[in-house]
Formats: sequence, structure tokens, C-alpha cells
Amino acid sequence: MTVHSVLGPVDIAVSGMRAQNQHMEVISSNIANARTADSGQGQPYHRLEAIFRAQTEGVSGVEVSQIVPDTSALQRIYDPGNPKADKSGYIMMPNVHLPVEMMNLTVASRSYQANAAILKRYQKMMDTTLELLR
Repeated sequence: MTVHSVLGPVDIAVSGMRAQNQHMEVISSNIANARTADSGQGQPYHRLEAIFRAQTEGVSGVEVSQIVPDTSALQRIYDPGNPKADKSGYIMMPNVHLPVEMMNLTVASRSYQANAAILKRYQKMMDTTLELLR
């Protein structure tokens, strides 16, 4: 593994921060729409997922390549008083599970923090190097 430029570690950490920021936005959208029974087309909101990929071969950063809807089954909830309920009294609700989303948000947040810590350490290392050269 070789890093081709002095800014390689900085570029990698910044790309990780950007990707995790996008991931947190997707998770926030899922949380905000956890109870959206009609997303505009008469269907419940479908949970979204961020798909990550490496930017290039070798040592490189990461990016969100696409944001795709989760194809898992929607939740079926018994609510006979709801105007959208079927004859049996059930309504279809989003496939968003708040505990899972909160765990995903914690992981994305910690990943963002780890990349920020890398930038801080890299800056300290550069400062120390410059001090030694003086």
C-alpha cells in the first residue's frame, strides 16, 4: 500500500467525513419518516440505505455511490380507526425500526469522529515535523 501524495491521509479522512455526513442525512430522513403512512404516492415511506464504495483502487477514500430504498417488508399495524385501514383494520407503515436507525446513527457519528481525530493527529504530526525542521 502506497500513498501517492502528502495529502493522501487528509483526503482519505475528509472523504470519510463527507460519506458519513451523507449517511447521517439518510438515517435522519428515515427517522423523520418513521411514521409516514403516505409518502405522496399512496404508499408508505420506504427506508433508505446508503451504499458505500472506494473512490479508486488501492489506498483511497470512500464515497456514497448510491442511496437505494430498502426492499424489506413494510410493517403491518392494527389500527381500525385509521382512515387508511383495510377491511381487517390493518394499515401499512414504513419499514423503519427506530432502534436500528439509532444504532446506525451512532456508528456513523463515531466514524465521523474517528476521521476528525485522524485529521487532528495528522495536523499535530505536521506541526511537530515543522518544529523539528526549524
